[in-house]
Amino acid sequence: MGDIIYTTPVVRCLKKQLSGAEVHFLTKPAFKYIYDNNPYIDKLLLLKQTLGETIKDIKAEHYDYIIDLHNNLRTTLIKLSIRARSSTYKKQRLRKWLSLKFNLKLVPPVHLVDRYMQAVRFLGVKNDDAPINYYIKTHHKLNTLLPLSYQKNYVAFVIGAKHFTKRMPNEKIIAICQGLNQPVVLLGGNDVKANGKEIASKTSNVYNACGITTLDESVFLLSKANSVIGFDTGLTHIAEAFDKPIASIWGGTVPELLGVQPYKVKEVLIAGIDLPCRPCSKFGLEKCPLGHFKCMNDIPEGIITGFTNKTAADKS
Repeated sequence: MGDIIYTTPVVRCLKKQLSGAEVHFLTKPAFKYIYDNNPYIDKLLLLKQTLGETIKDIKAEHYDYIIDLHNNLRTTLIKLSIRARSSTYKKQRLRKWLSLKFNLKLVPPVHLVDRYMQAVRFLGVKNDDAPINYYIKTHHKLNTLLPLSYQKNYVAFVIGAKHFTKRMPNEKIIAICQGLNQPVVLLGGNDVKANGKEIASKTSNVYNACGITTLDESVFLLSKANSVIGFDTGLTHIAEAFDKPIASIWGGTVPELLGVQPYKVKEVLIAGIDLPCRPCSKFGLEKCPLGHFKCMNDIPEGIITGFTNKTAADKS
């Protein structure tokens, strides 16, 4: 999902800089919500059950150009079948593999958005240096989603992530929440609802919204938060669209390898510690390979609470 949210600047720049261009976007049905209500696309195409059906839909549009920002076997087959002029994002697979395998730094620290933008340079399209786009689908109200005492100047803490090595242990989250001088709203899916319940039960300033709010409601709560704390996960990346101060916490993964550090956000803290075993993977693992999980356990809570409390003080 993070990869797809970072395509939105490319779509915006194509639409705004190419006069009269019609821009369509193809993605999986599961990621449709990222482009719902996006004013910079004229049509959203969804992958069908078979590649043949998808190619048939694409051929019917008679495209002049195909911009491939995924660069996998499926998109290669699509390009071969359509035979329109195409440009492809370069993934630097070998450099990433060597960097991960031998703890080297062979991938330049260039953000994924800027890497994507290289695929549209041949059209004269340039990066407008604006943030990512995300459009909330429905008009929500804070008083229907949060208790009264949590409706002003709260911190949104995204505690979910797909893989274990991207998540901070509950006791560390509890320590961070206890050090914050603002109300805290926990966000995440059903998979961390029990985690949120435990954290809220051991703190006096935390409301657990995990597994209670829908994705769109969670994004709305991010947009109204004073600041955001989160891990390497989709909801934290979406928060970048609203330019809130973000404390971005990294465990077994590192932002520079994939180029997914917070993009065009004015106030950012990247929290992670240097270890010889880090990163242990590109996308996260179900357990620490060495058993100690130092990449999360050894992060000083004070770094995160200090940044978040300071940004709150600056706003007051």
